[in-house]
Amino acid sequence: MPQRNASFPAAIEAYRNDYAAARASRFRRRRVGVPLSGSGADYHYRSDADYLRVMEYARDMDRNDCVIGQMVDRAVQNTVQEGFTPDPRTGDKMLDKDLTEYWWDWALDPEQCDAAGELSFPAMEELTLRSAFVDGDIFALATRDGALQLVEAHRCRTPSNTTQNVVHGILLDDRRRRLQIWITKDDIDPMWTVSRVSDVIRYDVRSPDGLRQVFQVWVSGKRASQTRGVTAFAPVFDVAGIFEDLQFAKLVQAQVTSCFAIFRKRTLEFSGSTTKQQGARETETQSDGTTRTVEGIAPGMEITGQPGEELTGFSPGVPNAEFFPHVKLVLTLIGVNLGLPLVMVLMDASETNFSGWRGAVDQARLGFRRNQRRLIERFHAQVWRWKVAQWIADSPAIAAVAKRDGIKIFAHDWHAPRWPYVQPLQDASADLLEVRNGLNSHRRRAAERSIDWDDLSTEIVEDNALAITKAKMRARDMNADLKDESERVHWRELISLPTPDGVTVQYSTSDDVDEPNRPKKVAA
Repeated sequence: MPQRNASFPAAIEAYRNDYAAARASRFRRRRVGVPLSGSGADYHYRSDADYLRVMEYARDMDRNDCVIGQMVDRAVQNTVQEGFTPDPRTGDKMLDKDLTEYWWDWALDPEQCDAAGELSFPAMEELTLRSAFVDGDIFALATRDGALQLVEAHRCRTPSNTTQNVVHGILLDDRRRRLQIWITKDDIDPMWTVSRVSDVIRYDVRSPDGLRQVFQVWVSGKRASQTRGVTAFAPVFDVAGIFEDLQFAKLVQAQVTSCFAIFRKRTLEFSGSTTKQQGARETETQSDGTTRTVEGIAPGMEITGQPGEELTGFSPGVPNAEFFPHVKLVLTLIGVNLGLPLVMVLMDASETNFSGWRGAVDQARLGFRRNQRRLIERFHAQVWRWKVAQWIADSPAIAAVAKRDGIKIFAHDWHAPRWPYVQPLQDASADLLEVRNGLNSHRRRAAERSIDWDDLSTEIVEDNALAITKAKMRARDMNADLKDESERVHWRELISLPTPDGVTVQYSTSDDVDEPNRPKKVAA
């Protein structure tokens, strides 16, 4: 409470500062870029040069650092796996089947799918997500010939002479709705600035029908006012850089201590020859103007001291006891920015038990599912609508069906891949309980593993029919050769088919030997 004799403005100020976070402190890190009046998310990467610099730093870490690239691989592989499966829900089963066939015919053929003719759609899934992690975002352009053209984030630029509301190459309206993206004509010289609007090609984000034809894929958005994506490694740039430096220093230190050296102590009266050169030599000029010769280290070298000097060796423990816990802490800090626990970063669960490993992986999968949803919303679903609209325009048959009452031509779902069983028996039993109790369907369970249930069920029925046919034919041949009627063989005795638990199967030999009056056998 403010004091009774305090002035009114002082009393108001005391009430305003009820949050300790609003008060300055010498123990608090001084943060820059924090306007007192508040700011939108785009303000914090307002400089084109800084935004591109952050992107290139992240690409360099992905390219050259010993762990960053592998972490990105792990996050992408766990999110995309074998790819996503479309499930049309138009209301017409034949139309659903046709659209699915059209999709896979297009998606698996790089010549149809990729404007460059190199990538299938599953390969694009991996590249777009990887670019979203490392660069911040990536763009896919829908071309007139039905292919997708991937455009990396650095090509979406704002010319310096424009006065329009353009944020790093994206033109916005008053409601922050994306109207156009401005792409440089080609991969320009990094030292060349985009100074004129004529230096870019402007693409409308939506077609005249309102369908998206430019797809921006990003996963790192944290604010509603954010227009461009930011690399996932932005919070750990310094941590990742110091980790690489530390690793290099420890490797060099280990290399040095793996050498052995002989130190020679000589008196002033020594008159022998000097020791031959053991390593590369260079001359240094010291602050007092004198020079000295520095010789590089090498295994088995001999170090000769100056007359009167006494040299002593130093052999520290490499690495020391604190090194490994520190490295694990640093890797944990880097990994969590991609949603990876330490056991997935190192692919090593020796530091914990099975329950700890499974708990960490389960938490990571929550993040993977979130990334899957964002990828579906910003890439897969938009591409599907664009392709369906194109098929309607190209196929009179599909166009005619699309006009029928009750048909929702764009309605569909995407089934994201799930992960293999951690404990196969327990997890498979859980799946079985879900299906039996009506909590899930065979179609959804199959789709979660990137399997089409229509194809799978057809294969199951065909395989069982083939096995039953062979068993019946063989049983007839055997029964024809048997003289003792009591020894007749039923075809079910020749084949084992899956039977639900608790179900009793009744069968008789009359099923296969045309003897309708033969009594039935009962098998539990």
